[in-house]
Amino acid sequence: MRVLSPRRFLSWLVGLGVAVCFAQSLAVQDAAITNVGIIVGNGAVVPSGTIIVRGGKIVSASAGAADIQNLKIIDADGMSAMPGFIDAHKHINTGPNEKELMLSLLEAGYTTVLSGGGPGDGNLTLRDHIESGMINGPRIIPSERVNLRGTPDEARAAVRAMAAKGIRHTGEIALKPEPRPPSQEIEGLKAVVDEAAKVGVEVNVHAVSTPAMVAEIDAGVRRLVHLPNEDWTSREAARKVASTNSIVLGLIDFGAPIIDRESPLPAQVAFPKDNLSRFRDGKAWPEAIAGANRDGAGRAMGTEAGYTIVNARTIRDEWRQPITAQIKTMQTS
Repeated sequence: MRVLSPRRFLSWLVGLGVAVCFAQSLAVQDAAITNVGIIVGNGAVVPSGTIIVRGGKIVSASAGAADIQNLKIIDADGMSAMPGFIDAHKHINTGPNEKELMLSLLEAGYTTVLSGGGPGDGNLTLRDHIESGMINGPRIIPSERVNLRGTPDEARAAVRAMAAKGIRHTGEIALKPEPRPPSQEIEGLKAVVDEAAKVGVEVNVHAVSTPAMVAEIDAGVRRLVHLPNEDWTSREAARKVASTNSIVLGLIDFGAPIIDRESPLPAQVAFPKDNLSRFRDGKAWPEAIAGANRDGAGRAMGTEAGYTIVNARTIRDEWRQPITAQIKTMQTS
């Protein structure tokens, strides 16, 4: 199956009704993609159809021909279109390599990205560069960092300032993972959660240990970034996450080694092509994993990768139990 090349087709492809990431300089706001296989996203596939774009948004995707009068025609020649991916956590910001990085996201199929952290002003600048057509890139949802080292009142002020700038997500808020977050951080986090609810801001936290994850849930957080990668999560802890309907952004590839990654960056900062396993920042695997567990000789063991996979299953199983019980009740009633 051939898939539409984002580079060839203006670096887009998103789900029905979502804004299309056309490069503004090309001014392709009204177009018809014909002779295209449409992967709907729910399992259905249209072998040959037409996608209609008006005002920069997909307004229809249907089998066969459609009314294409007064539209720019793009013949897909039998290739396939699919909904764009959403990256719910990626550390991005404005900078000298933003053009290459944003294009690489589009070419990987991502059309919406939630920033994983601040500084918020840089997030806003990057978003504006894309929306103005200065560079081509996915839709950016900005976030802002919040420091818990100050007082609860300072944390509240930071949330209000963020909302005043139009930022509706905190970046991942880091708490001390072991043995557990100190009381100062917990009180600050409670203040953030309370203030965020008043001004319409979503709170995202950096949950990398089970004690931190449980403390964050108890503080009222419902959006967790990362799975615990420093210990094994018990079923009791997983059940607490499930019982609060909290969202867990798994990132289970956090500990996955990368080999010979293709990079859009200039040669001086790109990954070397030496056939050696590396971490996502290009440093040697597994030495580069933050907080890596080590053996008696001080060598990194890479256990973080194992923790995340198993903890993902533990939390998933606790999520499924209430659902399974509800289905059985419906079947017997």
